[in-house]
Amino acid sequence: MAERKKITIIVRMGKKLKKEGEKITTSPEECEALRKAFSGPHGVEEKSMLEILVKCNPADLTTFRKNSPYIFLDDEYCFEKWDLFHMKSLEIKFLHFQRAVIQRTMHPWERDALLVRKSLEEKPPLYNLLIELACTRTSDEFLGARKAFQCLYSESVEEFVAVKVQGFQRRLLVALVSTYRYEGMRIDEAAIKLECQKLARAIKTDHRNEIENDDEVLRILTTRSKHHLKTIHKCYKEDYDSNLEEDLDDIQILRDTVNCLCAPPAIYFSKILDTAMSICPAEQEMEALTRVIVTRTNVDMKDIAAEFDRKYGAPLIERIEAAALGNYRDFLVTLVKRGMAN
Repeated sequence: MAERKKITIIVRMGKKLKKEGEKITTSPEECEALRKAFSGPHGVEEKSMLEILVKCNPADLTTFRKNSPYIFLDDEYCFEKWDLFHMKSLEIKFLHFQRAVIQRTMHPWERDALLVRKSLEEKPPLYNLLIELACTRTSDEFLGARKAFQCLYSESVEEFVAVKVQGFQRRLLVALVSTYRYEGMRIDEAAIKLECQKLARAIKTDHRNEIENDDEVLRILTTRSKHHLKTIHKCYKEDYDSNLEEDLDDIQILRDTVNCLCAPPAIYFSKILDTAMSICPAEQEMEALTRVIVTRTNVDMKDIAAEFDRKYGAPLIERIEAAALGNYRDFLVTLVKRGMAN
């Protein structure tokens, strides 16, 4: 009896779909444009959706669903249902523009405080994001973010990190978010040579635990000024014919720290942007597109755009236009142009 009822439902739905399919008003080109409006990794093409969807009748929508098998799946009851993964992905894409606007209007301290919180509440935690915030901001900028964090969450960044992280990662990250680095250009040449040797001895040991438990490595990376560390980086290259971060390749958290502290910001952020606009970026990599453009527009976007063009052989604006869609694309492009004009 239940099987007969199921067959009756399927027949009735089939007749209804046949009736819907008798009047098609959208062209194949419009259906393809609608599919493309859904399908970019960054944002959606709101204008195409508006122009096409408002004039679609049920037959048009049925045709669209049937001809979009990677968006809709055939159900046993003879209708096309959303693929849940694609539906969730589309919901996130609709939020890209909204999140970019909100981040743009935030005070930089509040924005960075929220990003600090996000970095360790994600699963798995985004240590690289926390390192980026602690190491690419000036001492005063990150001090402001620490003040905002206390205001927003009634706890310090240091205690938040200490509770969330364990072991060597805790020691490193708590030290990074606690430090107030000297921002000047004064360096100690003798100390640079000595500390370069200390890093080399720790790195070239056969035991990973030794470098993670080396207090001198921790002290150097978490207290020395960026100019001092960049000079150590140069000395290491000259003395050992290899880059410091390359020799730390098997300890990602230290490699990320050295990259953020020693690489020119334009090189670091252009690499982040290239990864964000790759063919299949992970969700956190996609979010970096908004983060970098919004946070660096009034800082060093001109340098980042120039480095991106030099390193990847394509203007940053063209890459954004190819990767993003709709209002989100237009917003990012406008911010980059503004930053390049400063």
